[in-house]
Amino acid sequence: MTTTHLSIDFSGADIASRRANAVASFIAVARRLVPDPENAQKAALQSVARALEALAAQTDLFPIEQFPVSAETPAAVFRLSEDVDGRYALYATVGLPGKAQPPHDHTTWAIIAGSSGVERNVFFRREKTKDPERDILTSTSTVDVGLGNSVLLGPEDVHTIELIGEATGIHLHFYGRGLDRLPERVVFENTAGGKFRTFAPPKLIRHATVSAEQLKQAIAAGDEIAVLDVREAGVFARRHILFAAPTPLWRLEVQIDRLVPRRNTRIVLVDADESLVHAAAHKLIRLGYTNVSVLAGGTNGWEAAGFEIFRGTNVPTKAFGEVIEHEKDTPWITSEELDERVKKGDNIVVVDSRTTEEFTAFTLPFSYSLPGAELVYRIGEIAPDPQTLVVVNCAGRTRSIVGAQTLIDAGIPNRVVSLRNGTMDWLLTGRELAYGRKPQLPEPSAEQAAIARVRAAQVAQRAGVRRIDEAELARFQDEDKERTLYLFDVRTRAEYQVGHLDGWRWASGGQLVQATDEYAATRGARIVLADWDGVRALTTAAWLAQLGGWEVYVYAPPQRAPRVTGAEPVRVLSLHAVRHQVSPAQANALLSAGAATHVFDVDSRTAYVRQHVAGAAFVAPDRLREFVEPLPEQQTVILLTSPDGVLAQTVAEELRAQTGRDVRSIAGGTAAWVAAGLPVGNAADAQVLTEDDDQAYSPYAFSDLTKRDAGFVDYLDWELGLVGQLQKEGHTGIGLIS
Repeated sequence: MTTTHLSIDFSGADIASRRANAVASFIAVARRLVPDPENAQKAALQSVARALEALAAQTDLFPIEQFPVSAETPAAVFRLSEDVDGRYALYATVGLPGKAQPPHDHTTWAIIAGSSGVERNVFFRREKTKDPERDILTSTSTVDVGLGNSVLLGPEDVHTIELIGEATGIHLHFYGRGLDRLPERVVFENTAGGKFRTFAPPKLIRHATVSAEQLKQAIAAGDEIAVLDVREAGVFARRHILFAAPTPLWRLEVQIDRLVPRRNTRIVLVDADESLVHAAAHKLIRLGYTNVSVLAGGTNGWEAAGFEIFRGTNVPTKAFGEVIEHEKDTPWITSEELDERVKKGDNIVVVDSRTTEEFTAFTLPFSYSLPGAELVYRIGEIAPDPQTLVVVNCAGRTRSIVGAQTLIDAGIPNRVVSLRNGTMDWLLTGRELAYGRKPQLPEPSAEQAAIARVRAAQVAQRAGVRRIDEAELARFQDEDKERTLYLFDVRTRAEYQVGHLDGWRWASGGQLVQATDEYAATRGARIVLADWDGVRALTTAAWLAQLGGWEVYVYAPPQRAPRVTGAEPVRVLSLHAVRHQVSPAQANALLSAGAATHVFDVDSRTAYVRQHVAGAAFVAPDRLREFVEPLPEQQTVILLTSPDGVLAQTVAEELRAQTGRDVRSIAGGTAAWVAAGLPVGNAADAQVLTEDDDQAYSPYAFSDLTKRDAGFVDYLDWELGLVGQLQKEGHTGIGLIS
């Protein structure tokens, strides 16, 4: 076979991305040369070895600060690549001089190439003895592996390794199967052989790190990067980095495709202290993500570097609202004044800029529902008199401020104010809300729609929003392997479900601005909004452009463009085949017979408390093991559920793989259980075992009014303090129009 060389120039990219591209190119070569790792031919593997040498020779891709070892941890293994089934496993092994491994085999082929330092490999012939637990080893050859050479080992070859010389060693190890998938691998007690035992994989396989300073610079640079915090959302909310998006470890399969659709996006994973990120990185690599690093020291390391720590949810966009009020002096009205003027019968219209679902949950008794993106589009029907005072409210501050400023920037003739501190203040001042009201969004007349289009277009132009045509959209779509592309339809849910462009996701325009980190985790990406009416997409795009962090465009689909109907499909990525699912009837039979003794609900505490499988307890998925492992193993089935069964399915298969326990998910989840007429529980018998780990809970959830009001005060103080925190944070990308 011909020798294979890698000569790819990635000098313009950051080291992590250059390394990821080089590794991906090497893996592509290895796949071509060895299409079946279980039946690899020696000649083909020798060609793979030449390609591995070429990769290792790019020494700038493997800086020791990204693959750290120390006196406390003198040796470490870092995962670079691996298939979903554990094949084509590539590692960087790093060690201080003197690092050594006793004689061992691999039970799969292995190739080792040097990048820095010298690794001495001593090879042995293995001879069986009459004792099945003892063999004889005889050394046969020695090869020193350094920069420019490699060794190839067969499945039964036995060798030792030792780093010699003065330099820290970095060597690339490439295996047919991953280290955690070699259950019959053995290690000998000494170089003469003797007793042997199973050679377990390293307790922790690490992944390349970035320092807090490097991550700070990468975020400010504006290139594409997704910073993902892999703790449960409630834990994340207690202290986190500003631009990290919560993407919990045990929910990755369900969330990651929507948040980070491009598989070679640069991803940096964050937790508190590196205790979760390596498991998350392994999962993402197996799911096909090729450019994954972890933040050294986690959030603790970020704080130790002197950088700002935030708390709360959707912080970048909530801070954005505070910046708007701070810099633009968005006018406001107090609850006292509003209440007094409404009672007097003044010419006032109050619009609630939250979602229609939130409006139904609670709102002011006299408000109209007008979610954020609908404000400019429909306000002319609700407040046609230019003398009417328009008050915009939400539950707290952000959407009141953003909503009011939206109408002001659009230039409507009315005086517009926000309700200061929203319905929180309304309740704090002893007033009542209305519950269960049904929203009715007025359709704009042709005249009002035309006026709204002019207003929205002017604001979008001032914000620098670009329109693209069909040809440019097609170019963006063709480039989706190099640039991340998010496609959103920001109309109402009902309009989206009646008909939308294929492949476009739904995001209520106001929510896309309010909670951008829940929709688009890759900063620096392209966002394109479908403009069906000339107003709502432009209004949303203008705010996203001012928020900063993404390239924002609008696209007007042809009126006769093909459309698909129904809810947005969610693609769930899978690490395991779904084999252990039971119907609600089967689950109920297992419980009745005593074969299953526990049911755990693993998705949303709020949904669980409202209604759950009778007898079920709620546990955030990342803590399931601590509640499952003490349970008796014999003849005990553990059942998992979630509202629709999707998360329960992925968690059950993963938990089963990790623990070997008989874990099964209920098909269709709690909804299917209820539909089958089986027993249910509610708040009265709820057993919440992990408090608010799964998500941050609003003070509105407190039934105790003293706790509720204290929560309101704390929340409002927190929001008001965000401007000061942003000043300490430094670069945010926010740029408001005048």
